Amino acid sequence: MRQAVFARSVVWRQAALTLTLVFGVFGALYWETAASMVSIWWRSETFAHGFLVLPIVVWLIWRRRYQLAAMAPVPNAWAMVLLAGAGFVWLLGVLAAVNVLSQLAWVAMLVLVVLALLGRSAVSVIVFALAYLFFCVPFGEFAMPQLMQWTADITVLALRASGVPVYREGLQFVIPSGSWSVIEACSGVRYIIASLTVGTLFAYLSYQSVRRRVVFMGVSMVVPVVANWVRAYLIVMLGHLSGNTIATGVDHLIYGWVFFGLVMFLLFWIGARWTEPEPTFRDTELIEMTPHPTVHAVSDHGVGGWLVAGMAVVVVLALPQVARWQIQSAQAALPAPSLVAPAALTPGWSATPQPSPVLEPAFHNPSAQSTTSYGSAERTVRLFVAFYRNQNADRKLVSSDNVLVKSLDPRWAQVSSGSRSVPLEHGALTVRTAELRAASLTGETEGARLTVCQYYWVHGRLTSSDTLAKVYTALYSLLGQGDDSAVVIVYAPKGDADQGARALDAFLQANSAAIDRWLRSIQS
Repeated sequence: MRQAVFARSVVWRQAALTLTLVFGVFGALYWETAASMVSIWWRSETFAHGFLVLPIVVWLIWRRRYQLAAMAPVPNAWAMVLLAGAGFVWLLGVLAAVNVLSQLAWVAMLVLVVLALLGRSAVSVIVFALAYLFFCVPFGEFAMPQLMQWTADITVLALRASGVPVYREGLQFVIPSGSWSVIEACSGVRYIIASLTVGTLFAYLSYQSVRRRVVFMGVSMVVPVVANWVRAYLIVMLGHLSGNTIATGVDHLIYGWVFFGLVMFLLFWIGARWTEPEPTFRDTELIEMTPHPTVHAVSDHGVGGWLVAGMAVVVVLALPQVARWQIQSAQAALPAPSLVAPAALTPGWSATPQPSPVLEPAFHNPSAQSTTSYGSAERTVRLFVAFYRNQNADRKLVSSDNVLVKSLDPRWAQVSSGSRSVPLEHGALTVRTAELRAASLTGETEGARLTVCQYYWVHGRLTSSDTLAKVYTALYSLLGQGDDSAVVIVYAPKGDADQGARALDAFLQANSAAIDRWLRSIQS
């Protein structure tokens, strides 16, 4: 017995040293991805919990130290294949500038390094702790628009059920005591993420059956969604009944967090009534009860065997970085683009003096951009193009920050959105549509409206899908053709009887091919 324990301790020291060295190389190779996550934790209250994930994971592993000690770490060759796959996903995320994809792949690579060096038996003991690492990835903002829509729907429905008349346009609504708007902070995303993060840990520590754990995790996702709806309704009603003296400024958020805290307290208090304590054993009993493979296969190779295993993992980790360097070096050699709009597109559509009202879409840090007005007969539209080259975390075409207008924009409010198909010469083009309402700060009559169409151009491919735009960007980068992409936005005053929409359709039908040729000329 003592001889086996001693042999395992020797192997564990060798494995721990190898794992530490490989982690050091991994951190050096992929520090940019880790730094991008930390920067989001630092600046975003929604993801500040990321700072706590690693200490929690270390503690969870420490709780299993005696069971780990009874295991013999054995490198797993099949994990290397999975590690290579995760590295490829990371590369796609970097090339397409999808932070969440590269960050998820980064965590997966970290977990697979552990699996590759320690083997399945050891990892099975700490599998929850390793899986919990994925909570450090800032993930979930994609659900924000839908959650905001649901919050607005439920709030308006509850207000009307309470006898309060409501006039609604998009995410803005007006009641007799004032105007309200559902913004990003009202979506409830931060409540859901916080609840799920804590609820998952609570379920693991409090229950032993998989069924109870899954049920509680599901409840910890649903409850904050419903609680956010109730919170939004109560805040509007408090403002309405108090003549907008409470629940309208900073206390708006304070009341929200206090209410959320009370709901979470009740959730965990109720959940604690069905806890299933984990069986306890003496340390020696854990070591004796835990099945383990033989240690001879590894210990016979000694330090040299672990060195070979560690080097193999390092080689696999380095391959995505080598591919990235080659691809981005070729892209960096391209000159900065110059985006000068042509004086005329097709016959009958030529540049005209700037019409009003003017829209400045919130597309950040493009490589170049152009805003031009074009007129034909009595129709005038405005064309905005933002061109992106050498995309990265700070400069990318598709981003949650790149929108037509921000929710708190003082000049414009988006009151509707959708999509429609515009027939073109070589097939229909699906474009995003929106209607914007002007505030008095635009210099126009308050309430003036714009009709807007938007689509993406990626190496001549046209799409209105964020996902397809990202896929095209990654594909062309992998093929060595660069990541040149652009957003094309056209808008016109709405007018009567959809005059604006008809003008935009006529402009796109006549000029989409000319716009494509113009953008292609920038690549050459």
